[in-house]
Amino acid sequence: MSKDKVIVVMPAYNAESTLEQTLSDIPSDSVDEVILVDDCSRDGTVELAKRLGLTVIEHEKNLGYGGNQKTCYRAAMEHGADIVIMIHPDYQYDATLVPHLAGFLSAKHCDVILGNRIRSRKEALAGGMPTYKYLANRGLTIIENLWLGQNLGEFHSGMRGYRREVLETIPWERNSDDFVFDSQFLAQTVMFGFQLGDIPVPVRYMKEASSINFSRSTEYGLLTLETLGRFALHKTGLYKSPIFQPKDWVEV
Repeated sequence: MSKDKVIVVMPAYNAESTLEQTLSDIPSDSVDEVILVDDCSRDGTVELAKRLGLTVIEHEKNLGYGGNQKTCYRAAMEHGADIVIMIHPDYQYDATLVPHLAGFLSAKHCDVILGNRIRSRKEALAGGMPTYKYLANRGLTIIENLWLGQNLGEFHSGMRGYRREVLETIPWERNSDDFVFDSQFLAQTVMFGFQLGDIPVPVRYMKEASSINFSRSTEYGLLTLETLGRFALHKTGLYKSPIFQPKDWVEV
């Protein structure tokens, strides 16, 4: 049986202080390549990534979190990935779990897999997750599970894995370049009939970890709800949203 090609992608911004630690946790025999896309960092992220032997892509201007992921996925596809694992290089997620995510996808137990940081309220808060983020995460995840017909532990993880077919099928290039890209992406996978799953990962909140502030979190939450509305309208045929149209769809 042929082995799937596993590529890890890292959307990076000012990750110099945590990149090496994140990379060192990935079992060396579990991935074929690590691609780091730098979104105009102001520290030494790029230089360090090159010294560590990563494939490095540098943006000429800051494209935002969603825009960074778009470059990540384009590069992974061009490099022949069968499985793509996205992990933030800020050490918030346990990279030792990369081969486990890849294993579920390779065995075709699911097409999309997320790292679930919220096994219990006590663990999430003890790991440093701010109370307002915990409550917002719980509330949005409950709504998303009900709205999209899923049963995920959380919808807002920065550790995700996809089979190549997912990236080939859904129109992620039409998504926002901002943080709501993630919510749009998962709604798209449901719309196109892919199977979602998750596995538990430890919670790590620290000053070095990237995190959006309260106002940006509120904006993200509202845009996530808007995405769910667009999903429902598209599903019922009342409004056809471009982000839920097939890739070969052309607006007339």
